[in-house]
Amino acid sequence: MAEGRDDRSLGELFADLASQTGTLVRQELRQAGTEISQRATGVGKDIGVLAAGAVVLHAAFLAIVAAIILGLADLGLSWWVAALLVGLVLAGVGYVLVGRARSAITRADVLPRHTMEQVREDQEWAKDQIK
Repeated sequence: MAEGRDDRSLGELFADLASQTGTLVRQELRQAGTEISQRATGVGKDIGVLAAGAVVLHAAFLAIVAAIILGLADLGLSWWVAALLVGLVLAGVGYVLVGRARSAITRADVLPRHTMEQVREDQEWAKDQIK
């Protein structure tokens, strides 16, 4: 008997290949879950900081808006005209900001690209083993 020779039957070899392939797929799925979880955790923390900052900025912003309306009224505009002008300007700025944020969130890459590539490579490897 030659050293290093495998005396298993073809059925045993295929069963071993199926078992190893199943293990490999499970490991890749676990890795994909970990990768997605890590990215989602990072994004979640960023969203929390963003929300806290937004609350503080909102309070400051309201004080500035009130000061601008009072300043315009002191310049001779009616209170309602001053408030309307400030409101229209702010609505335009808000629209632009929401559009930018929505675009940035849409571009965020949360797919487990590394794991997806690894699974493709594993599929190719398994096909090569069967040939």
